[in-house]
Amino acid sequence: MFRIMTKCFSYFPVRAWFSALSAGTFGVAAAGMQLQQLLSLSPCPYCIFQRLLYLVIGALALAGFLLPVAAPLWAGLILLLALGGFGVAAYQTWMQAYPDLAPECGFTDPDLVERLVDLLGMQWPSLFLATGFCSSKEWVFLGLSMANWSMLLFAGIAVYALMLLRRPAA
Repeated sequence: MFRIMTKCFSYFPVRAWFSALSAGTFGVAAAGMQLQQLLSLSPCPYCIFQRLLYLVIGALALAGFLLPVAAPLWAGLILLLALGGFGVAAYQTWMQAYPDLAPECGFTDPDLVERLVDLLGMQWPSLFLATGFCSSKEWVFLGLSMANWSMLLFAGIAVYALMLLRRPAA
């Protein structure tokens, strides 16, 4: 099955696949921001960090569109970021599943993610200001929280990046 899907990737130029990934990840970040505004959600530092990862993946995919010669480099970086995003979303999912065991963000010494989000939140509050708690589930769709959906999306991006890496040279 994976071989068939990888072969399908050779029918279109690599730039088309990178542009689709860029549009998709920028769209996910924009949809998250719209949901935040429309439903008055309070994103936590891990939510904001995942938003940042979507934006960086989108920028790398845009670089893959503009410089397709380095497609393996862009795909490899995207794969690493997607795996990191999957890990962050999985950790947040665990925090939401076991709030009594989880160290609530904001009440302990800030970790690297929280420090980065705080720094970005001071620079661009409309995009990166974290005001919520990591263990709360403010939004649930089809039984899955936003962290659960993000975990699935990062897994899909990782598979997409793997297929780009295994794409036959044009």
